[in-house]
Amino acid sequence: MQNSSLDQKSINALRFLSVDMIQKANSGHPGLPLGAAPMAYTLWTKQLNINPTDQQWPNRDRFILSAGHGSSLLYSLLHLSSFNLTIDDLKQFRQLGSKTPGHPEYGMTDGVEATTGPLGQGLGMAVGMAMAETHLAAQYNQPGFNIVDHYTYALAGDGDLMEGISHEAASLAGHLKLGKLIVLYDDNSVSLDGPTDMAFTDDTPKRFEAYNWQVLHVADGNDPEAINAAIEAAKQNTDQPTLIDVKTIIGFGAPNAGTNGVHGKPLGDNMAATREKLGWDYEPFDIPDDVRQNFETNVKQRGIASEQQWQALFGNYSAQYSELAEQFLQSLKPLSTDIQLPVSHVGESESGRNTSQRIITAISEQLPSFWGGSADLFSSNKTNVKSADAFEPDDLLGKNVWFGVREFAEAAAVNGMMLHGGVRPYASTFFVFSDYMRAAIRLAAIMRIPSTFVFTHDSIAVGEDGPTHEPIEQLMSFRAMPNVNVIRPADINEAIAAWKVALASTETPTMLVLTRQNLPTLPQSDTLAAEGVQRGGYVLSPAKNATPEGILIATGSEVQLALAAQKQLSDAGHDVSVVSLPSFELFDAQPAEYREQVLPSAVTRRVAVEMGTSYGWEHYVGLQGKTVGINNRFGESGNADAIMKHFGFTADNVAATYLKAFSETAAKA
Repeated sequence: MQNSSLDQKSINALRFLSVDMIQKANSGHPGLPLGAAPMAYTLWTKQLNINPTDQQWPNRDRFILSAGHGSSLLYSLLHLSSFNLTIDDLKQFRQLGSKTPGHPEYGMTDGVEATTGPLGQGLGMAVGMAMAETHLAAQYNQPGFNIVDHYTYALAGDGDLMEGISHEAASLAGHLKLGKLIVLYDDNSVSLDGPTDMAFTDDTPKRFEAYNWQVLHVADGNDPEAINAAIEAAKQNTDQPTLIDVKTIIGFGAPNAGTNGVHGKPLGDNMAATREKLGWDYEPFDIPDDVRQNFETNVKQRGIASEQQWQALFGNYSAQYSELAEQFLQSLKPLSTDIQLPVSHVGESESGRNTSQRIITAISEQLPSFWGGSADLFSSNKTNVKSADAFEPDDLLGKNVWFGVREFAEAAAVNGMMLHGGVRPYASTFFVFSDYMRAAIRLAAIMRIPSTFVFTHDSIAVGEDGPTHEPIEQLMSFRAMPNVNVIRPADINEAIAAWKVALASTETPTMLVLTRQNLPTLPQSDTLAAEGVQRGGYVLSPAKNATPEGILIATGSEVQLALAAQKQLSDAGHDVSVVSLPSFELFDAQPAEYREQVLPSAVTRRVAVEMGTSYGWEHYVGLQGKTVGINNRFGESGNADAIMKHFGFTADNVAATYLKAFSETAAKA
């Protein structure tokens, strides 16, 4: 490799810029930047194809720091590569409101492709990005015009590869033969508490070989030539993802290098000795001009030239394949919301999952970027497009992704696809197994990306599968998560409206919570649901008088119970309205005037009905209100109708609950 002395100087610049940040903040993880700087430097200056002046260039390589605790190294790379990150930003590392938070955050720091820190998820998202690249390449590339042709790189540590998601994600990537996925493994055999062999004695290379990965070895993590040669070799294998096992020393150069003592604490008194050991005579945050010029030439200028070449290629492509070019450009923009979906009328009945399948098929026919899959539950979730093929190594145009029983990796991969751009993905499984996806859904919410998660079998109406498969606490627990729209539609029209909300979202992930059992089309939903769901809640069946005596509030399949109870109460002389409240989050975001129209504050006689825990419903029913729900226990196994009756989910019990709580006060009113 040319300019080896400058290479070494640049590597040390990365090291000390990173540890200077940590030292100033008195917080951070110096071990990874000191040990992994050579591989990061080599990748960025010799291989990574990015343009710091245009972060949205669609054909850029993607780099994910899965070991997100090493964020100071990423910030050093971004700063030296001329991204919009100043030296003053670096000096604010880990400070409130800075562009350099403790772990990389997508949307906050220029050049950060994904929020990482929860170990393993970066690898999962990298798999999703590589899936998106292969799918888009199959859609749009033509002979002589590889307009989608880039790599996804991830830097992972021992902690990443201990996490369960790494097994799921690596297995999926190997099966799909994602040859443009390259993972640099910072193999230093030390984690936060001590040597990894106290808990982690896997033969990691053999494990990845068993997943159908190519595994390459670099014996000395301080050898840029060997690292570069390994990356070159990885790029030659188009049929397998590659793990490059780079043997490193955590905290290289520090007195306590090779121990967990340098993992997550500032160097402190060891800073001077580390500078002396590595021959770094510069003051904190002082970067030599030749180092800056090195990054300017080998990252920024090389990237600008690469994008210019691509733009010329795309111009010629547009001339020959104008429709494909326009479709490709459209896929990079926010979705059009004019998807045509038919409404349903009273008398029609269908399960939420079957409705969703019809909607998914209709969307797929109108939206080329739309695709997704299931965790080995297509036959139950009904989330496959019947007219489309499976996405497999021999059919990369396929729109049905068989994620296998890998729920966590599925959700992380969908996040990666969303971050990549050009596709609008969704994931699906049973609602009770949303717990396996929770950490990835949370990360989608933090990143403010509109990933879509489709969950079926939403309640105790699952029936014979019993309490292990019957969600109780999931609805409320996800409603407690910031920046997630949880939507539980009550019929076909609400499900259609819910999917439209999901497609129109630009900064919020959506969870669609659907039934296994059939639901009747509710009166007036054909005219009210479209706006009502968009607003999170609406009066589906008003009281006879302008001001109702009471209000029945329900979601999902329980709305029909509320309507039946309303009739019983009306026959008994009680004038109540029925409110369908499919999304707490969307409803709470409405103006106060609208919320007052739906739930008048003067009407305190309220009953909420939902087949799950009632904790949280007090927000809507108030201290005087009542709920028909399931508290302090799980479900039962048996016939669905029998189980629902056993737990009191009948129109008779809803009406009786209202009468027991409010009949005396109602009579006095």
